[in-house]
Amino acid sequence: MRLIVLLSLLLAAPFAGTGLAQGDYPSKPIRMVVGFPPGGGNDILARLLSAKLQEAWGQPVVVENRPGAASNIATEYVAKAVPDGYTLLFNAAGMVINPALFASIPFDPVRDFEPVSQLATFPFVLVVHPSVAARTVKELVQLAKSQPGKLNYGAGAAAFQLAAELFKQQAGINLNHVPYKGSVQAISGVLANEVQLTFVDSLPVIPHIKSGRLRGLAVTPGKRTSSLPELPTMKEAGLPEYELAGWAGLFAPARTPKAVVSRLHQQSVKIVQMPDIRARMLAMGAEPTGTTPEELTALMKLQVEKWKTVARNANIKAQ
Repeated sequence: MRLIVLLSLLLAAPFAGTGLAQGDYPSKPIRMVVGFPPGGGNDILARLLSAKLQEAWGQPVVVENRPGAASNIATEYVAKAVPDGYTLLFNAAGMVINPALFASIPFDPVRDFEPVSQLATFPFVLVVHPSVAARTVKELVQLAKSQPGKLNYGAGAAAFQLAAELFKQQAGINLNHVPYKGSVQAISGVLANEVQLTFVDSLPVIPHIKSGRLRGLAVTPGKRTSSLPELPTMKEAGLPEYELAGWAGLFAPARTPKAVVSRLHQQSVKIVQMPDIRARMLAMGAEPTGTTPEELTALMKLQVEKWKTVARNANIKAQ
């Protein structure tokens, strides 16, 4: 009998921690890690989500910014975190783009994470400094061709760099790449005329377009956005093959208990469908979504290969 009891305890031991995590989650503060500085689109969305999660669960949900290396620093940090649901990653399409831009990254975007949900999609916007003698994409292309190598673009993330490189490729122009730590810094670079243009997510740039401090030329998805209805798509502006859209989602480290992932998914999707959150997101140019973990996994697998093809066609060498 003593042997049977001992064997039962040994067999139950590996599952004890998992059962506790599932049954009591969340029982302590949660960290939501963002790979970019405060103020950018991902940071804004993460803070909207974290505030509502904290309100629903009565536990602190703290947004922690760990910028650098095109969000690789934050992504690696969460990939190596304890898989208990208390360290999460709020990230964008950059995590599936980075394998195309870096010769080596210390994580696998698909293998090392449990996707919770894609929570929003949003357009990228092509903006220029008001001093740039171009009010349309066509005029910008003509200007770049008349001054080869003279115009500089800023990029605060891998997705924005590829958006600009795809523009260069399809328009047949040459622009110089200037990297920034995040979209807010890239926008500041254009405002200061350090660089003449950038592709950036719509959330942080809309106020500058509305105020006239920056000039919006086009949006990147296949249809116009309700937050900037006056701007044409890149297709409408003369590049018929150009179509891109950003997205953001929530992730847990691989091997996080399925019940914890499920609870995170259910609550996160509920939040982005709340009328007040939907209204705020739409006003910022973000479209609330709320996919299943399986749908986000499938999207990531497809986009890892897609972006490798885009980088290869744009002659971008992995660094």
